[in-house]
Amino acid sequence: MSGFVRGGVGVVLVALAMGLSGCGSKPLTRAPVEDRGAAVSKPVTPATVAVAKPAAPAPVVAPDNAGKAGYYTVKPGDTLIRIGLDNGQSHRDLVRWNNIENPNKIEVGQVLRVAPPVVSDTAVTTRPITNSTVAAAPIGAIASAPTKASSAPASPGQTASAPVASGSGDDDLNWIWPSGGAVLAGFDDVKNKGVDIGGAAGDPVVAAADGRVVYAGAGLRGYGNLIILKHNATYLTAYAHNQALMVKEDQAVKKGQKIAEMGNSDADRVKLHFEVRRQGKPVDPAKYLPAR
Repeated sequence: MSGFVRGGVGVVLVALAMGLSGCGSKPLTRAPVEDRGAAVSKPVTPATVAVAKPAAPAPVVAPDNAGKAGYYTVKPGDTLIRIGLDNGQSHRDLVRWNNIENPNKIEVGQVLRVAPPVVSDTAVTTRPITNSTVAAAPIGAIASAPTKASSAPASPGQTASAPVASGSGDDDLNWIWPSGGAVLAGFDDVKNKGVDIGGAAGDPVVAAADGRVVYAGAGLRGYGNLIILKHNATYLTAYAHNQALMVKEDQAVKKGQKIAEMGNSDADRVKLHFEVRRQGKPVDPAKYLPAR
């Protein structure tokens, strides 16, 4: 009898232990499984999906400088070379003044500076003057000191001026004919913005006045192999349809110096098309060239 009781008690104890073990382990195994299952099986509804929408186009804002003197708004078909020629400036200056990274990429509606920056347009940093930077000198010594032309380079924001012939007036350049051939076509405001001069292929083309080469190439449609000279702040001259160019950009040239050879590039015959531009506007070269 006592053996039966012991055995029964043992069975009860084992059952209780198993029951307690089951109760203790049940939340540890089931709860995480249910949580993971809910995360995986949760249906994805349209409300939970973020759909990327294209950004609305930015409103077009007219640049502040549009229409102001010294600025130009780019039109369809424009190039920096054309804009420079029409405004009496070098295309390289336009690139620098407007911080243009790619000169071959300008956009319609873009507003460009086409006049040299002035000091007030540039950022100026003011530094305090210390005693160590000021040299004391008698007033009389300063007044009697000879004045010398400064040879220091232009400060940032200022533009070095092109070579200017002796005399600063418009008519002080002492122009000469760029070629000795006969005039084929005269000046016309609409049809011919210069004069066409005949000749044979290879004939010399010379600079009509002292100046600096601001363009040498074939990047302007209708002009072929073209050279543009800047003579001063007022005048440019253009020499078109050449077969060979003898000078490079930024090169200083003298009046009468050979700069090209006559040809028929982008033209129907051998000729030199010669233009005089006053502040970018075509003017009749016959009014500036000497009589023949």
